[in-house]
Amino acid sequence: QVQLVESGGGLVQVGGSLRLSCVVSGRTFSRFAMGWFRQAPGGERVVVATIAWNGLRTSYADSVKGRFTISRDNPKNTVYLQMNSVKPEDTAVYYCGIESHPYGLGTHRSSFSDSWGQGTQVTVSS
Repeated sequence: QVQLVESGGGLVQVGGSLRLSCVVSGRTFSRFAMGWFRQAPGGERVVVATIAWNGLRTSYADSVKGRFTISRDNPKNTVYLQMNSVKPEDTAVYYCGIESHPYGLGTHRSSFSDSWGQGTQVTVSS
């Protein structure tokens, strides 16, 4: 059974930076597209960024383009989200997700599994 463990969240001031990490176990990490999602209080879980299984394709929500960068380190079974120039609207619980089937691009929200970690809270103060 796949397990995802997010870390790196915290309190950050507007304009600051954070790097989130997600370690994956129970699956051959290098074969699967990964994504970062976030859920604000009272809101739905929405996609923030995705990265293809081979790392050659990434995609971003319009709200974070140019500020966030997703990357992966396959030997470490880890996916990262570098968050720069954060804004108050970035405040949310951040989750990483993994696609259900291997060798995907991570381009469709529906292709991600229902396996989630505990999430990591990011709070941006103004």
